[in-house]
Amino acid sequence: MQIDWFSFTPVPSLLGGMILGVAAALYVFLHGRILGISGIVSGLLHPQAGDSAWRLSLVLGLLSAPFLALLFFGIYPVIEIDSDWLAIGIAGLLVGFGAQYGSGCTSGHGICGLSRLSPRSLVATLAFMCAGFITVFVLRHVIGG
Repeated sequence: MQIDWFSFTPVPSLLGGMILGVAAALYVFLHGRILGISGIVSGLLHPQAGDSAWRLSLVLGLLSAPFLALLFFGIYPVIEIDSDWLAIGIAGLLVGFGAQYGSGCTSGHGICGLSRLSPRSLVATLAFMCAGFITVFVLRHVIGG
């Protein structure tokens, strides 16, 4: 195994994690809601009266962040995907199914749920992390040779 030192960025990663944690905490304190992206997007697909504006604003904010990083800080994200569109589509469907089945996604359970000391979120986070580790191991070392 070899470490990609170019991608090893502990300080920006720590700062990003801290900003995400503060944002999630503020979201709970100010709005009384959990910052779970799958639930927020799901609410856009099944809108309730007066519920769409804040959901759409949050999603647009997430989608615009890379462009704002480029504009203000000159940070150009390098995106390299080593899969075909079929694999990406299947992965997306599986993630969507898992988020629906598990009543939340990584941001809802892993960040907000764990910070609230939720036992259900601990089990969910352990489950999807283990599933991810096993999937990568099987794809890279068993199937991929």
